[in-house]
Order: sequence, then C-alpha cells, then structure tokens
Amino acid sequence: MSSSAIIFPVTKSSVPNKSISTKSSAPIASAQGFSALGLSEQIVRAVAARGYTKPTPIQSQAIPVVLSGQDLLAGAQTGTGKTAGFTLPILHLLSNKVVKRSATGKIPIRALILTPTRELAAQVEESVQTYGRHLPLTSMVIYGGVNINPQINRLRGGVEILVATPGRLLDHVQQGRLDLSQVEILVLDEADRMLDMGFIRDIKRILALLPKQRQNLLFSATFSNEIKSFASTLLNQPVMVEVAAQNATADLVTQRVFPVDRDRKRELLTHLIKTHNWYQVLVFTRTKHGADRLVKQLHQDDIVAMAIHGNKSQAARTRALGKFKDGSLQVLVATDIAARGLDISELPHVVNYELPNVPEDYVHRIGRTGRAGSSGEAISLVCVDERKFLSDIEKLIKRSLPQEIIAGFDPDPRAKAEPIQVGRQSKHQPRHGQRDNNPIAKPSSQVPSKSSNQPQKKLVGRSTAKSPTQPPKPERSDSHHNRNR
Repeated sequence: MSSSAIIFPVTKSSVPNKSISTKSSAPIASAQGFSALGLSEQIVRAVAARGYTKPTPIQSQAIPVVLSGQDLLAGAQTGTGKTAGFTLPILHLLSNKVVKRSATGKIPIRALILTPTRELAAQVEESVQTYGRHLPLTSMVIYGGVNINPQINRLRGGVEILVATPGRLLDHVQQGRLDLSQVEILVLDEADRMLDMGFIRDIKRILALLPKQRQNLLFSATFSNEIKSFASTLLNQPVMVEVAAQNATADLVTQRVFPVDRDRKRELLTHLIKTHNWYQVLVFTRTKHGADRLVKQLHQDDIVAMAIHGNKSQAARTRALGKFKDGSLQVLVATDIAARGLDISELPHVVNYELPNVPEDYVHRIGRTGRAGSSGEAISLVCVDERKFLSDIEKLIKRSLPQEIIAGFDPDPRAKAEPIQVGRQSKHQPRHGQRDNNPIAKPSSQVPSKSSNQPQKKLVGRSTAKSPTQPPKPERSDSHHNRNR
C-alpha cells in the first residue's frame, strides 16, 4: 500500500453520464488524528477505545469527502480500513440531523449499506455498533441463510442504519416490510464482488426504490473499468479516491509460488503446516467440493480443519469462523465467495491451494493477510495446469512472483497440462441470460442446478470442450435459491 493517497475528480471518460466535479470541496485532513477529520467527540472516543489513533490513508481521504455530502468512488485494498472510511462519517452525519419519524412514530431507514456476502454484512454492522456506541442511533443487519422471523420483528420497531445483502433485502421489500423512501445515504461495499456475483439486477431494483436525492458511496477493492462504468449510472459529481495502484497487492504481504505436481499438493500443504508449525492458515480452493475434500484429507493428516462455502448453513459458517478467529481451528478452507468479508487481525498465512481463474480474486484472497499494518505471507501451490492462471495474475499485479521448489517436491518436468474444472466463468464470458455486450454485469460463480446432485463445471485452458447447453446457476451467498436456507 502506498504511504499517501491519491485524490482526484472522476474524469468524463470514466463517468460519462453525470456532471463532473472539478474539485472536492472537502478539506484533505492530515493524518494526525480522527478529531482532525471533523468527526464528533463521541465517535472519536469510540474509535480510541478500539486502540486506533491515526487514520489510514483511505480514511484520511474519504471521511472529509463523505462529511461534505459529496458522492464518492473509493478504491482501496482490503485491510486498509475502508469500512471505517464510510461508517464513521455516516454516524456523524446521521447523529447531527433530526429524525423525521413516520405518522406511526416509526424510525425510517436513513442509511442503507449493501454488501455481497453475509460475513461482510455482519462485519460492517459490527463496526457500526462499535463506533456508534455513544450515539442514539439504531442499526441492524439482514442477510439470507438464517430464520427471517427475528429480522421481521426487529424491523417493526424501525432502524436508521440498515446493512444488508441484496437478496434478503428484496425479500423483505416484496413482503412490504421495508420502506426505503427516506434513505439519505447509500453505500455499495465491495462493489466489484457484487458485480462478479451477478447482483446487478437486484441492485437496480433496489435503486429504483430509493429517493433520487441522496448521497452515494461506492467502495471497491479493485478498480476495474466495469466499476467505473457502473459508477456512471449511480454517482453524481463524484470524487474519486484511490490509495494504491489499481489491482495492487499489499506491500506487507510476502508472496511466494511453490511449483508442485497436481497430485502432491495436499502432501506439500501438510508438509508446510507441520514443518513450520503454522496456525491460523486460510486455504483457498476453487470449488466447494474441493474445499470439503481437502478438509477430509487434512483430517487424515491429523490437521484440524473446517470449510466455509455457499452450501454450508450460516450457523456452520459462523461456527467455523469463530473457531478460526479464536485460534482453536488450525486451518480454514474457503471458496472465494465465502471468504469475502473475513476480517481476522494479524492473520499470518494465506495459501492458494488452487489458483483462481479470475486474476482479481488473487488480490482479494491475499488481502486477508497483511491487514492494518501487520505483515503476512501468501503462498501459492502451482501445478503445470495453472501456469496460464499464474501468468494472468502476474500481468494484473504488474510483477513476477518469486518461485521456490521445496526439497522433495520437485515437479515432474515431463508433466503436461490438463484442462481445469472451475466453479466460476472466466472474466469475459457472459452469464447465462445476459447479453454479451453488457458493460456492467460480470460473470459469477456457479453452483449445481436443483435438478442435479453434482456441480456442473466448465472446462477452461487448453480444453476444446463446449460449455453445457444450460450453464449452472451462479453461486451467490445470497441468491434467490439459497438466501432462505
């Protein structure tokens, strides 16, 4: 991460459909303390209680912009404190305004924060509660995968700050339980992943329910052209803040590649964990089936492991994450979607057991370590089949990753690449039901269709196999197929 942030207005080429701000009216505060950013004493006191005294670059740049009332397009790596970059100023703004209650006395929803996954939604709402502990504001989180009745009961009393995943939010809207007509501030967090997961249609439906006069904040870990295109339909005279080069990886993360034969990956992973006595190891696989299989194999090697992915119940995911955070679980095996929103302080090790076929996912994966000033290590176990994936990743992050062969695990130089089955489409393939020329929607992850017991997967790489006539439905942690589970 760069030591200083870059702030500049969005150009006409990136946001063509809205008038463009030529200069931010918000002062750019020095990073001498949170009070210098214009936040209230109650918020600064809550932040200090968490041990934070100096804002991160994204906080120093974003908070004054949000406080000024301007729309914001913010790009920052995961682990840079971007959640506080919008929760703190939102708490300040809402606490300084008189609440206009409904005729029945119900508190209206004044701020809506949308996230792509349940875990991230829970994390964001926890931050709202933590930093707003001295303020008379109400908040709650709603997402799928859990009983909807407690959410219904809580919504009856009214809530000012609502954190939600799109699918469950629309469930409540369709049942007439939510009124979004008084939302003053809208936040799209991890916007790149929401587009990846196919939430664009849900987001458009939600936008239609909001008042036209509102403040919009869009935060994204990666800053793709698709994000800028989407911003053109959402933001009005936005200020663009970016605290690192696009798609860059954190400087505090040591990245290494260990070449290995495909059938010796599990053996090498076990060797690394036991030889170096690793604990709190976050391991990524491409598919849910692969995550479950690896957990069973690690158990055979006497390594305590659990998996989180879209097919796990929310209770199982919460239990596994809780054990991993408190240190009682040595290895957590995760898919890309389930891992978004994992915020584990000082996580030492991230292992790419399988490289992602979407290069941007590599940036998101290793962003789980090296957070908030702590160092971390990201290891990738790469077989001959994944050389193209590795090349795409290095092209994206604009650097070559150092490679090291572990003694006793030399890859067979005669091995030939085989087609790889993946759970997500490549970046340039449209999802089923979307037009090829859609500049906004990006391909999503995939899950088995209801009519099949086994995942339908695509072959990529050197394979010439055709895609199935009916592609599998997207894997979405909050999709219409699993948000009520």
